[in-house]
Amino acid sequence: MDGRPLTVKSSSTVYGLITMLEITDLTGIATLQDSGRRGWNKFGVPTSGPMDWFAHQAANSLLNNPPNSAVIELGLGEITFHSLRNTVLAVTGAGYEVENYIWTFPLWTTFYVGTGWTVRIKKTNGGNWAYIAIAGGFDSPIIMNSRSTYLRGGLGSALKTGDMLQAFTPTTDLLKLAARNFPVNKYMHYSQSPTIEVIPAPQADWFAPEGIRTFYESEYTLSPSFDRMGYRLEMLPSPSPAKAITQKIKKELISEGMTIGSIQIPSNGQPIVMMVDAPTTGGYPKIANVTRASLPLLAQCEAGMSRIRFREITVEEAQEKYKSLCRVGL
Repeated sequence: MDGRPLTVKSSSTVYGLITMLEITDLTGIATLQDSGRRGWNKFGVPTSGPMDWFAHQAANSLLNNPPNSAVIELGLGEITFHSLRNTVLAVTGAGYEVENYIWTFPLWTTFYVGTGWTVRIKKTNGGNWAYIAIAGGFDSPIIMNSRSTYLRGGLGSALKTGDMLQAFTPTTDLLKLAARNFPVNKYMHYSQSPTIEVIPAPQADWFAPEGIRTFYESEYTLSPSFDRMGYRLEMLPSPSPAKAITQKIKKELISEGMTIGSIQIPSNGQPIVMMVDAPTTGGYPKIANVTRASLPLLAQCEAGMSRIRFREITVEEAQEKYKSLCRVGL
């Protein structure tokens, strides 16, 4: 890292940058994330980026920002801004609502923010992560070709009360960006009872037939001990007592490369799904891998509230569903 601060406390325009927002209150975890740090896994650096990549993509699309633009990812808390200049914001995700000046807005919309106005992103029910994009895109130091924050590795830092956030000059007139809506339900059906699609993982044949049946026939909820690195799942007892996912091959697995969405089964037989800040290698056998198209649905499951099931699909189906979501725009 080059030692530069994450934010610059100035109200002037410098090299196409404008200081736009001051954070006046913050709970939970807020970081800046672009689409991720690609090409560094071989050096042990996670991809990072947004937990809900679809919400990140949609927020930038709403504002005509470049797809890789950095947005604020807010998790499990609330954030309040004081606007220093006129701008337009877009907020996507699940489990939040927006208070802007004297109005309340739903997610997946854009709204004009006047100089001096207060904007508050409030936590509600039904999700974990909100994505706050600004016209032009947020600025932050580029580290290893990415603006994504990886707190465990010291790449960037968490946002905090008092930070001044800079944005690039928008390329589209603000009035043309305001009052837009993204038809999220047409493409992504967020739910606390999702069926998560998976493809078989390299060690799927290590598990006994009854272990495979247990994995696909059981219902799970998200454990409270989850974070951006991994989602621990707890098997629900209904309609019968919870069972461990059993293996037929019990030899030790040498650590190997791991992808986002890998579902590891440790010795207690309860799944752990690797998320965007996961290590790049792991030593637990993997029974399946969550598809890219299903990762947003899993990311927005609430601890103790969700009812999660898994369904196997083919690699070809997974690829086509991901491609169709990548083509989504306004």
